[in-house]
Amino acid sequence: MKNIPLVRPNVILILFISIFLVSTTNNQAFTQEYKIKTIVIDAGHGGRDGTTRGLYSTEKDVALKTALHLGAAIEATMKDVEVIYTRSTDVFIPLYERIGIANNAKADLFISIHCNDMPLHRTSVITGYKKNSRGKRVPIRKTVYRKSTSTRGVETFVSGMGRLNEQDEVIKRENAAIFLEDNYKENYEGFDPNNPENYIILSLMKNTFRTQSLRLAKLVQDQYVNVGRVDRGVQEKSLAVLARAGMPAILTEIGFISNPKEENYMNSKEGQEEITQCLLNAIQDYKKGIEG
Repeated sequence: MKNIPLVRPNVILILFISIFLVSTTNNQAFTQEYKIKTIVIDAGHGGRDGTTRGLYSTEKDVALKTALHLGAAIEATMKDVEVIYTRSTDVFIPLYERIGIANNAKADLFISIHCNDMPLHRTSVITGYKKNSRGKRVPIRKTVYRKSTSTRGVETFVSGMGRLNEQDEVIKRENAAIFLEDNYKENYEGFDPNNPENYIILSLMKNTFRTQSLRLAKLVQDQYVNVGRVDRGVQEKSLAVLARAGMPAILTEIGFISNPKEENYMNSKEGQEEITQCLLNAIQDYKKGIEG
């Protein structure tokens, strides 16, 4: 797939305006004629892009397990739908290739599965005491890095309008895979993940299917809530893996691997079945709504 230059905002802005002018007509045609025939399931990370981990499992492994379960469930219950995986083993797939697989297959939906994580925070702890030159007892301090283990819940993202202050931890973590690509400067043609302004350009590339993406994301979150998960909502983020999608596309965080209880849940047979069923129900509801 030929990459769209990210260093030419004027060209992209013209494209964005053109999309805006025809969006009403396109959306009407989309609703009337659109059929779900191909779904691409993306297991987040993989291979050398796999440092996010809990106490005993990694995000890349949990995401792959969930992706394969979801694909099998779709194939078993939706006979008219073809499932394509961006990866089915523990391999590294560049972000632009993941969405390229979906675009080349002319997929109707793109679903990227991830586990959430909390950032490390630096704290100072007392490891003991000693006496100073005056004989006074003073604490011995050591700097340690910790992350919250109590944060929990599920959230689903779509690619939307970026803001200059939008470089939060989710964006940094999910876009960090760009740096693992040997030729990332060529693949993304000047995109700098550390430059907030670049995220505005990135977000302009993905608005054609914004309404449909938000609709699917809301259905996913509703299913999570129905089984008692903590709802962290639907959000629009400047995520590279979704930016060039030529179809409705979402990235769903199925739980916090930094939370021991949620890590156990996501790795358990019952948790996997429940998460898979939530995603399957949302896809089926979306399909019925679009085609019906």
